[in-house]
Parts: sequence; C-alpha cells; structure tokens
Amino acid sequence: MKVTTHLLGAGLALALFAATACQTARPTAARPPAQANAPPLVAASRPAPIPAAKPQPPADSAPAPQADPVVELIASVEKEYQSGLDQAKAGNPDAARQSFDHAFGLLMGSPEDVHSDPRLEQEFNRLLAGMNSLDLPDLQQTDNFTAQKTEPAPIDEVNATTPPVDPNVEAKAAAEIKLTHSDLPLMMTDPVAAYINYFSDRGHGVLERALIRDGRYDAMIRGILKEEGVPQDLIYLAQAESGFHPLALSRAGARGMWQFMSSRARGYGLERNQWVDERQDPEKSTRAAARHLKDLYREFGDWYLAMAAYNSGPGTVQQAVKRTGYADFWELYKRDVLPQETRNYVPIILAVTIMAKNPAQYGLDKLARDQPVPSDRLIIDYPVDLRLVGECVGASPETVQDLNPSLLRWTTPKDEPFELHLPLGAKDQYLAAISGIPRDMRVWWRYHKVVSGDTLASIARSYRTTPQAIARANQLAAKDGLEPDARLMIPIAPGRHAAAEDAQSYSRHLTVYRVRRGDTVQSVAENFNVSPSMVRRWNRLRSDSLRGRRVLYIRLPVAPSVSPTRRADSSKPKPSNNLRAASPKT
Repeated sequence: MKVTTHLLGAGLALALFAATACQTARPTAARPPAQANAPPLVAASRPAPIPAAKPQPPADSAPAPQADPVVELIASVEKEYQSGLDQAKAGNPDAARQSFDHAFGLLMGSPEDVHSDPRLEQEFNRLLAGMNSLDLPDLQQTDNFTAQKTEPAPIDEVNATTPPVDPNVEAKAAAEIKLTHSDLPLMMTDPVAAYINYFSDRGHGVLERALIRDGRYDAMIRGILKEEGVPQDLIYLAQAESGFHPLALSRAGARGMWQFMSSRARGYGLERNQWVDERQDPEKSTRAAARHLKDLYREFGDWYLAMAAYNSGPGTVQQAVKRTGYADFWELYKRDVLPQETRNYVPIILAVTIMAKNPAQYGLDKLARDQPVPSDRLIIDYPVDLRLVGECVGASPETVQDLNPSLLRWTTPKDEPFELHLPLGAKDQYLAAISGIPRDMRVWWRYHKVVSGDTLASIARSYRTTPQAIARANQLAAKDGLEPDARLMIPIAPGRHAAAEDAQSYSRHLTVYRVRRGDTVQSVAENFNVSPSMVRRWNRLRSDSLRGRRVLYIRLPVAPSVSPTRRADSSKPKPSNNLRAASPKT
C-alpha cells in the first residue's frame, strides 16, 4: 500500500513511481489480495520555519542538568569491569576477580533491581558474557564439565546462505502455488524460489529433520493457533526457526521452538528464572507466539510484515515503512531498508510452507514422522530430582527430562508450583513411590533396583551412605537377604552423593549469586546442591566465612555422570531465593 502526501503533484508522483519501479524485480505470480489494510501512517510534511532564537539568560543562571543515576552507575561499573579485563590480560587473575567482584557488587547493590531498567539488564548481561568468555584459572574448575544441552537453531545456518535461483525450480513452484491451499498468502518471488532451491539440495536434511519432528507437535500447535485465531500455517514459522526443537538456541540468544528473546518472552508471560525457561515449553511458547503474531498483524495489517516484525522487532519494520511510504514487505525488500536477516526470513518461511504442503513433489512424502508423546501431568510444590522421578516410574532420567524441556536443571523449583510431566499412565505409580521419600530429601535420596550380587554394604559404598541407614529406611532386619529386582530407598545426606566432585558436570556459564546476611559457604552450597569445596574453589576462599564478599560465582550442575543403576547420580541444583540473576541467554 503506497502512502503519499498531499504536497506531491501528480507529475512528481508518477516520476517517483517510475523510478522506484525500475528497482522492483517482477514476481512470477500476481500478489494475492491484501488480508487487511495497514494502519494509517503519518505522512511527511514540509518542515515549519525555524523561529528566531529567543535571547537566552546568561550561562551562569541556567539550571544545571539533572544527572541520570543509572548512567552514572553504569559508568562506575564499566570502569571496574575494564580494570578487570586489563588485569586479566596482564596475567593477574586475583586482581581481575576483585575488579569483577566490585563491578557486580555495584550493579547488584543498586537500589534499582537489575531487571527493572533495560540499561541495567543489558549491562549485567554484558558483564556476565564477558566473564564467561575469559579463561581465568580462579574462576574455572578442573573437573570435566559439559555445557547445558541445547540445539543450534536451524534459522542461523539457513539465513547465512544466499542460494541461487533455479528457473526450473521457480517455474515448478509457481505452478504448485496455484493448487496449494493455505491460510497464509503465498506468492512466488526470486528470493522464495532461491530458498526452495536451497531446501531441495544443500538444506534438504534440515527440512527433513524438521518435518520428522513436526509429527510430535503438529496437532498441539495447530490447535493453539486455531484457538488464538491466527493462521494455522504459521506453524511453518516454527519449523523454519527451530526445526521444532524446544531447546533450540540461536546465535543471538533467542531460545525455544518459537525463538523468543528473553525481553519479548516476558512481555507474553513466559517465565524465565534460575529454574525454568518457559521459552522451552512447547505449549506455553506456542500460545505466546500466537498472541504475539496476532498483535503484530493488528499493528501492520499484513502477515508478511507481521512475520518480518516477529524477526526484527515491530519498531524496525515501522521505521522502514515510514521511511519509504510502503506498507508492503516486498517493496521494503527491494528497497533494502530491512536488515538482511529479516529480508531472508519471510522468503525462508514461504519456501518451507510451499515445500511442506507439497511433500511428494520434493521427496518428503515418505518420512517416518515422530508420534505425539502424551503424558500425565501433576502439579507439585516441592523440589525433586528428575533422576529420582525416573526411578519412581521406571523411566530413564533422559526420558523425564525430555518430557519437561522448560527445566534448566535436573531439579524442579523449590518455592513455586511446577507442572511435572510424567510418562503416560505413570502418575499413580509416581505418587505411591515418592510418598516414601521425605519431602525435604527428594533432591537427595534415591531408589536403587537390586541386582544379583548386591549387598547392603556394597550398595552403601556406591551411594556414600551406611548399611544401617539403608536398613532403617526400608525396615530391613540385619539378616534379611536382598531379592533381585527389589527396589530400595537410599537415604543420602545432603552433599554426599557419590563422586559428587569427581564426576559432576558443571555449566560453563557462571551464575552470579548475591551474598545475603547469614550466608556461609555451606549454606550456599546446600542451596545449589554443589559441594562446599567447589564453592571455595570457584571463589578462591580459604574458609566458610563470606565476610566482605558481595557476590559468589557458581557453576550449576547440568548433567549426570554416573549410571543410576549401580551408583547414585551427582546431585542437581537446589533452588535459591537469593539468586538474583542467572547467566544470560538461558
């Protein structure tokens, strides 16, 4: 839709139209009718004459400008942070850590909450990202550790390509569009044809894997999109973005099946804290994405512009529309006023849509698609280790984790309700088994399945407990034998999981914990289910006292490293009310 001002004469308008038309690549098919009218944009007008300057009072009588306390705080933080970087480069890790401590202390000691002002949150994320990029020996631990499990977002790889246009592919796709039913407008342009060519060749595997995973989520996603009143074929936006991986993570830090950035996710009710990231919850993130897309459509009146705004933000698209006077994606594309990633984004989604809706023509009709994974759901209000959950219902820890992708850690939250997903039909079995474990021990105790040759002594050694404790927990007499396949409760004292320091895997990313009155190394360690010695090692502490410390650096446990059938797994992090912020982009 062309927006002009009343100041343009007819001849000038025609001249401008002819000039811009020379820049426009001819589409191979006519555009569909507009879905809705774009909202009116403010037309540019001739600048008003600048009035003569009024006499100003002498400089010494002008009121002093008000200082912005946030700007001043960030300047102080930056000074300490830069000092830490300089010390790190000079090979002085102790001095570097002190500067970083001071920088974090200034930021987190501010009267303003770090998340209450975008500038403070950006500075916090910048500090943490910078810290995590350094290799300071006093902040690294020497055990083997793995990063939290994520999947690279397919959109990054695809968007980095500039595929050529194959005229044969373009002609074939243009003919298919005429026979393709979609509740999104479909049209063929050179960029769309280029990405069809890409997914037919180099990117074919990416498309296949996404369509296979689509079988697990298709019914759920389409149902939510229908409930929210948006086109159901927007499902292909998620396919292009993430390949339907709930744990997809982009290079920019967007996360989840619908690739939300953290600020946008908060605006649509997706919770993100040290325990959960609901961007990784397939159902909740789908609901949020549908509502966000609906809001964008209301703003722009066009699904292509809504998708572009979903990628780069509504402000970017609105500025492009105002700058050119065109509320039309393809016009903005041809005038190169959108970021390159956004220019590619809509053609990628259209290419995926066309190919997915014509699977036989592109060799996609014989894929063995995943099946939906139904589950039982249970609202719990206590922390429990996912490995114990698996032991209660006879499922692997990985199966339980896969059913609960929003969990960032192996433990459910401590002080908030959580909807725990269990294998279908396992709810009653779980409730019966977990009832035998004290509520405050459900992140520590385990169930052990007896195998031939097991004795109380051998089991106790594996779990770093005592035969007497196992016997008491299970009401066993000393002379009682152990029957194979019997299940025993294993009482484990907090911090005493087997091989906790030697086998535990920790995140590469630091979590900054704000020290509170009364904290000790022991209390903080128990709060996160890590050993006190690791807390001391990460922070170069010689005792349990935290006097004078404003922040601690913690590396959260992220993966089990011991077989649950023969010995206890390493403990997983336990919640903390004192955690102010976790590492960025999680």
